[in-house]
Amino acid sequence: MSTETPKGSRIAKVLARAGVASRREAERMIEAGRVTVDGTQIDSPALNVTESAEITVDGKPIAAPEPARLWLYHKPTGLVTTARDEKGRETVFDALPDDMPRVMSVGRLDINSEGLLLLTNDGGLKRTLELPSTGWLRKYRVRVNGRPNDTTLEPLRRGITIDGEKFQGMQVTLDRQQGANAWLTIGLREGKNREIRRAMEVVGLPVNRLLRVSYGPFRLGDLKQGAVEEVKGRVLADQMGWNDKPKPQRKRKPQRRRNDPR
Repeated sequence: MSTETPKGSRIAKVLARAGVASRREAERMIEAGRVTVDGTQIDSPALNVTESAEITVDGKPIAAPEPARLWLYHKPTGLVTTARDEKGRETVFDALPDDMPRVMSVGRLDINSEGLLLLTNDGGLKRTLELPSTGWLRKYRVRVNGRPNDTTLEPLRRGITIDGEKFQGMQVTLDRQQGANAWLTIGLREGKNREIRRAMEVVGLPVNRLLRVSYGPFRLGDLKQGAVEEVKGRVLADQMGWNDKPKPQRKRKPQRRRNDPR
């Protein structure tokens, strides 16, 4: 019995790289019988395909893989970060410019949060950016109701547990008190659901505004609300370390000795 790994890439990954759909959506398309490989209809995503495979979706050949791209988007409040919303609310994808290609969000911002949301056309890049092991710090400007001090904020810095779920320690800085509210800068390296809002509730500081200002090296800067800006390919490659591959060493010619007869 052969134990060799099948050559090629998973069919859903190939479809995602071609811009057809996200990997999860592609898997659903496969299970619905909409995909053929070399003229044969498939119904399971457990298939590896090579570059030579002829793949169609709904009878049409898929496009060549697109290069990985990344956009910065200044998400306003009132939009949900899902492709479709069961309640019929407007999504960030409804609000994007018409000339944008099909993209996926890197992580999420809830409907009442605003600020930097990363968008990409590449499922692999999306997963890499979302991994906690990537270790990128995400920074937020947060307005809370209350008068926090170091004693109030220390549990957040140490890390707290809410309903059995452990949250890592946050970087928390008190910027200024403004009447009954205070502005904080918060940094965290994981992105659990409504993490900041839930943590602030526990220490008695309900959030009334939350703005993400950076995600790793990518910053919101002066990007206007609702605007989209693509990260230059060279900058993306540098930040992702794609240009850090070691270059082949040139072999040095042996030096001749002074009395070498050659």
